[in-house]
Amino acid sequence: MTAAKEHQTTRRRAPSMSPERRREMIIQTAIPLIAEYGAAVTTAKIARAAGIGEGTIFRVFADKDELLQACVAEALSPEHAVRELDAIDVSQPLPERLTEAADALQAHMARMGAVMGSLGHRGGKHPGTVRGASRTESTTRIRAALVELLEPDRAALRRPPEQIAALFFGLLFTQPRTGDEPDLTPKELVEVFLHGALSGGAE
Repeated sequence: MTAAKEHQTTRRRAPSMSPERRREMIIQTAIPLIAEYGAAVTTAKIARAAGIGEGTIFRVFADKDELLQACVAEALSPEHAVRELDAIDVSQPLPERLTEAADALQAHMARMGAVMGSLGHRGGKHPGTVRGASRTESTTRIRAALVELLEPDRAALRRPPEQIAALFFGLLFTQPRTGDEPDLTPKELVEVFLHGALSGGAE
Protein backbone atom coordinates (compact mmCIF):
# COMPACT_ATOMS: atom_id res chain seq x y z
CA MET A 1 0.00 0.00 0.00
CA THR A 2 1.40 3.40 -0.96
CA ALA A 3 1.87 6.12 1.62
CA ALA A 4 -0.86 8.19 -0.02
CA LYS A 5 -3.35 5.33 0.06
CA GLU A 6 -2.39 4.49 3.63
CA HIS A 7 -3.01 8.11 4.60
CA GLN A 8 -6.43 8.02 2.92
CA THR A 9 -7.27 4.77 4.66
CA THR A 10 -6.22 5.86 8.13
CA ARG A 11 -7.65 9.36 7.93
CA ARG A 12 -11.05 9.34 9.52
CA ARG A 13 -13.79 11.88 9.65
CA ALA A 14 -13.91 13.84 12.90
CA PRO A 15 -16.66 12.63 15.21
CA SER A 16 -19.84 14.56 14.64
CA MET A 17 -21.11 16.77 17.45
CA SER A 18 -24.23 15.90 19.35
CA PRO A 19 -27.13 18.29 18.65
CA GLU A 20 -26.78 19.77 22.14
CA ARG A 21 -23.04 20.37 21.72
CA ARG A 22 -23.60 21.91 18.28
CA ARG A 23 -26.28 24.22 19.70
CA GLU A 24 -23.85 25.33 22.38
CA MET A 25 -21.10 25.99 19.83
CA ILE A 26 -23.42 28.04 17.63
CA ILE A 27 -24.71 30.05 20.59
CA GLN A 28 -21.19 30.86 21.79
CA THR A 29 -20.25 31.97 18.27
CA ALA A 30 -23.41 34.02 17.83
CA ILE A 31 -23.32 35.99 21.10
CA PRO A 32 -20.45 38.38 20.20
CA LEU A 33 -21.96 38.87 16.73
CA ILE A 34 -25.34 39.73 18.27
CA ALA A 35 -23.61 42.16 20.63
CA GLU A 36 -22.06 43.85 17.58
CA TYR A 37 -24.89 43.72 15.02
CA GLY A 38 -28.03 43.17 17.10
CA ALA A 39 -30.99 41.41 15.54
CA ALA A 40 -29.71 42.41 12.09
CA VAL A 41 -27.02 39.73 12.27
CA THR A 42 -27.66 37.06 9.66
CA THR A 43 -27.54 33.32 10.14
CA ALA A 44 -25.13 33.24 7.18
CA LYS A 45 -22.69 35.47 9.09
CA ILE A 46 -23.02 33.30 12.20
CA ALA A 47 -22.45 30.16 10.15
CA ARG A 48 -19.31 31.60 8.56
CA ALA A 49 -17.93 32.58 11.97
CA ALA A 50 -18.66 29.09 13.28
CA GLY A 51 -17.11 27.40 10.26
CA ILE A 52 -20.29 25.53 9.37
CA GLY A 53 -22.91 25.59 6.65
CA GLU A 54 -25.92 27.82 7.23
CA GLY A 55 -28.20 24.79 6.97
CA THR A 56 -26.50 23.29 10.03
CA ILE A 57 -27.97 26.08 12.15
CA PHE A 58 -31.47 25.11 11.11
CA ARG A 59 -30.89 21.50 12.04
CA VAL A 60 -30.68 22.50 15.70
CA PHE A 61 -32.76 25.72 15.72
CA ALA A 62 -36.21 26.06 14.20
CA ASP A 63 -35.48 29.58 12.96
CA LYS A 64 -33.42 32.69 13.63
CA ASP A 65 -35.77 33.86 16.38
CA GLU A 66 -35.20 30.67 18.32
CA LEU A 67 -31.45 31.14 17.98
CA LEU A 68 -31.68 34.74 19.24
CA GLN A 69 -33.77 33.65 22.22
CA ALA A 70 -31.25 30.93 23.05
CA CYS A 71 -28.46 33.51 22.97
CA VAL A 72 -30.41 35.81 25.30
CA ALA A 73 -30.94 32.88 27.66
CA GLU A 74 -27.23 32.07 27.62
CA ALA A 75 -26.22 35.69 28.22
CA LEU A 76 -28.57 35.92 31.22
CA SER A 77 -27.72 32.52 32.64
CA PRO A 78 -25.64 32.66 35.85
CA GLU A 79 -23.87 29.38 35.00
CA HIS A 80 -20.64 30.85 33.66
CA ALA A 81 -20.37 33.48 36.42
CA VAL A 82 -20.98 30.90 39.13
CA ARG A 83 -18.33 28.58 37.67
CA GLU A 84 -15.81 31.42 37.70
CA LEU A 85 -16.65 32.33 41.29
CA ASP A 86 -16.38 28.70 42.36
CA ALA A 87 -12.93 28.49 40.75
CA ILE A 88 -11.47 31.32 42.85
CA ASP A 89 -8.87 30.08 45.33
CA VAL A 90 -10.30 30.66 48.82
CA SER A 91 -6.83 30.41 50.37
CA GLN A 92 -6.05 33.87 48.96
CA PRO A 93 -6.53 36.96 51.15
CA LEU A 94 -10.06 38.34 51.07
CA PRO A 95 -9.23 41.44 48.97
CA GLU A 96 -7.76 39.25 46.22
CA ARG A 97 -10.76 36.92 46.29
CA LEU A 98 -13.23 39.77 46.01
CA THR A 99 -11.20 41.48 43.26
CA GLU A 100 -11.37 38.30 41.16
CA ALA A 101 -15.09 38.04 41.93
CA ALA A 102 -15.70 41.66 40.91
CA ASP A 103 -13.80 41.13 37.67
CA ALA A 104 -15.82 37.99 36.84
CA LEU A 105 -19.17 39.58 37.67
CA GLN A 106 -18.45 42.79 35.79
CA ALA A 107 -17.60 40.70 32.72
CA HIS A 108 -20.88 38.80 33.20
CA MET A 109 -22.84 42.06 33.43
CA ALA A 110 -21.06 43.53 30.40
CA ARG A 111 -21.98 40.46 28.37
CA MET A 112 -25.61 40.68 29.48
CA GLY A 113 -25.77 44.38 28.71
CA ALA A 114 -24.18 44.01 25.27
CA VAL A 115 -26.59 41.30 24.15
CA MET A 116 -29.74 42.77 25.69
CA GLY A 117 -28.91 46.30 24.56
CA SER A 118 -28.21 45.22 20.99
CA LEU A 119 -31.57 43.47 20.81
CA GLY A 120 -33.45 46.47 22.14
CA HIS A 121 -34.06 45.37 25.74
CA ARG A 122 -33.50 48.75 27.32
CA GLY A 123 -31.63 48.77 30.59
CA GLY A 124 -30.75 45.10 30.25
CA LYS A 125 -34.22 44.14 31.46
CA HIS A 126 -34.50 40.48 32.34
CA PRO A 127 -37.22 38.99 30.08
CA GLY A 128 -38.28 36.35 32.59
CA THR A 129 -37.39 32.73 33.18
CA VAL A 130 -34.48 31.44 31.13
CA ARG A 131 -32.91 27.99 31.27
CA GLY A 132 -34.89 27.27 34.43
CA ALA A 133 -33.48 30.27 36.31
CA SER A 134 -35.59 33.34 37.02
CA ARG A 135 -33.92 36.65 37.79
CA THR A 136 -34.37 36.03 41.52
CA GLU A 137 -32.98 32.51 41.27
CA SER A 138 -29.99 33.71 39.25
CA THR A 139 -29.22 36.40 41.82
CA THR A 140 -29.56 33.87 44.63
CA ARG A 141 -27.07 31.50 42.99
CA ILE A 142 -24.49 34.22 42.45
CA ARG A 143 -24.90 35.48 46.01
CA ALA A 144 -24.47 31.94 47.33
CA ALA A 145 -21.17 31.64 45.44
CA LEU A 146 -20.06 34.97 46.95
CA VAL A 147 -20.96 33.71 50.42
CA GLU A 148 -18.60 30.76 49.89
CA LEU A 149 -15.81 33.21 49.06
CA LEU A 150 -16.51 35.18 52.24
CA GLU A 151 -16.98 32.22 54.57
CA PRO A 152 -13.28 31.78 55.54
CA ASP A 153 -13.35 35.33 56.98
CA ARG A 154 -16.70 35.06 58.77
CA ALA A 155 -15.19 35.86 62.17
CA ALA A 156 -13.60 39.08 60.87
CA LEU A 157 -16.74 40.40 59.14
CA ARG A 158 -18.97 43.02 60.77
CA ARG A 159 -22.07 41.34 59.38
CA PRO A 160 -22.90 37.74 58.33
CA PRO A 161 -21.39 36.64 54.98
CA GLU A 162 -24.89 36.44 53.49
CA GLN A 163 -25.48 40.15 54.12
CA ILE A 164 -21.98 41.17 53.01
CA ALA A 165 -22.46 39.17 49.79
CA ALA A 166 -25.76 40.96 49.10
CA LEU A 167 -24.15 44.36 49.70
CA PHE A 168 -21.20 43.55 47.45
CA PHE A 169 -23.45 42.23 44.69
CA GLY A 170 -25.61 45.34 44.92
CA LEU A 171 -22.59 47.64 44.71
CA LEU A 172 -21.39 45.92 41.54
CA PHE A 173 -24.77 46.41 39.88
CA THR A 174 -25.32 49.98 41.02
CA GLN A 175 -21.82 51.46 40.82
CA PRO A 176 -22.50 55.14 40.05
CA ARG A 177 -20.96 56.66 36.94
CA THR A 178 -19.61 60.21 36.82
CA GLY A 179 -18.76 62.11 33.69
CA ASP A 180 -15.38 63.39 34.83
CA GLU A 181 -14.08 60.35 36.72
CA PRO A 182 -13.15 56.92 35.31
CA ASP A 183 -14.98 53.88 36.61
CA LEU A 184 -13.41 52.14 39.56
CA THR A 185 -11.31 49.13 38.68
CA PRO A 186 -12.31 45.89 40.42
CA LYS A 187 -9.39 46.36 42.85
CA GLU A 188 -10.37 49.96 43.64
CA LEU A 189 -14.00 48.99 44.10
CA VAL A 190 -13.03 46.24 46.56
CA GLU A 191 -10.79 48.64 48.49
CA VAL A 192 -13.65 51.10 48.93
CA PHE A 193 -16.05 48.30 49.82
CA LEU A 194 -13.78 46.80 52.48
CA HIS A 195 -12.24 49.98 53.90
CA GLY A 196 -14.78 52.71 53.22
CA ALA A 197 -14.34 56.11 51.64
CA LEU A 198 -11.63 57.38 53.99
CA SER A 199 -8.00 57.17 52.96
CA GLY A 200 -5.68 54.93 54.92
CA GLY A 201 -4.12 57.84 56.79
CA ALA A 202 -7.42 59.29 58.05
CA GLU A 203 -8.45 58.70 61.66
